[in-house]
Amino acid sequence: MMAMNKVMLAGNLTRDVAMKELNGGMTVGTFGLAMNERYTTQDGQQHEDVCFVDVEVWGKQAEACNRCLSKGAPAFIEGRLRLERWEDKTSGKGRAKLLVRADRVQFLNGTTRPQAEASGPRPSSVVSPRPQPPPANRPGGSARRG
Repeated sequence: MMAMNKVMLAGNLTRDVAMKELNGGMTVGTFGLAMNERYTTQDGQQHEDVCFVDVEVWGKQAEACNRCLSKGAPAFIEGRLRLERWEDKTSGKGRAKLLVRADRVQFLNGTTRPQAEASGPRPSSVVSPRPQPPPANRPGGSARRG
């Protein structure tokens, strides 16, 4: 059986990019993305559904997203789904969350964060080789640079 894990989303950031540096110097950025779907029901009623997704982006691409994207900015994401699992500290129950690990982030308009404008022109898109996040089974979270 063949398996495929590919996601393409276009939406607006629900919050600024939050950056974190891991052991070994690798950086990861996280942000929320909202996609709106508007439709009319058979009886003529207008409806809008919103889907919220958490996105993580790694390395230089994360740094570029942090410089150039802010809450409300439109972006196109290509990536793959990843299931995060953890144990809730208060209840002790297992928890899980589905998120998108971005392989490519494209900025969809010319608006930038103020500090990005001061550093020169903003690229229209950020494309980098697939980032190498730290393997889950290695203590210390060190990662290969790629």
